[in-house]
Amino acid sequence: MAAVSHPVFARVYERLSVAMDRAGTAEFRRDLVAGLSGRVIEIGAGNGRMFSHYPPGVTEVVAVEPERRLRAAAERVAPTAPVPVTVVDGLAETLPAGDGDFDAAVVALVLCTVSDQAGALAEVSRVLRPGGQLRFFEHVAAEKPSSLHRTQRLLDATLWPKFFAGCHTNRDTVAAIGMEGFVIEELRRFRFPATSNSPSSPCVLGRAIRPAPTALR
Repeated sequence: MAAVSHPVFARVYERLSVAMDRAGTAEFRRDLVAGLSGRVIEIGAGNGRMFSHYPPGVTEVVAVEPERRLRAAAERVAPTAPVPVTVVDGLAETLPAGDGDFDAAVVALVLCTVSDQAGALAEVSRVLRPGGQLRFFEHVAAEKPSSLHRTQRLLDATLWPKFFAGCHTNRDTVAAIGMEGFVIEELRRFRFPATSNSPSSPCVLGRAIRPAPTALR
């Protein structure tokens, strides 16, 4: 059992996620999972806002969520999804799955929050089959040098993680994905909202592949 509980943040996020989807996040969620097929593991499923967007080629989604209140919300939503969804307890750093179990992994606004980003990405690599896809939608560090980048660093060192359940605004998630050995095949950078200069506005949406092992000769 992950035994993660952020009751105040979870209550706020349940409402905030609905407002964000209405403001445009829903479109990013659809783009994130478009064309997926086979078995999918969604890491940090939250209250299940991704579930309605999975395409019919997906045969099963295992949705991992450690926070109790959000997991309960996801469990209530799962039966309404267009594909089979099973919600399970678990941490990104110790995924409840076997090696190579999945064709794809999905993370949406999650890698900013995990306590060990490199460890979480290593786990994603472990549970993906060779050639499997990592789909990611994350807010990330602003370009540097910039005043926004400096602001992100200050907030991450002080109040932001405390108020937002461990979230960090200044992570170079794209570099971390590459460091884990994934090959990034698609990458889109943007601000959300488009005109915002908030610490969490720089975003990326992309697709990476876990390469197949090189055969020894």
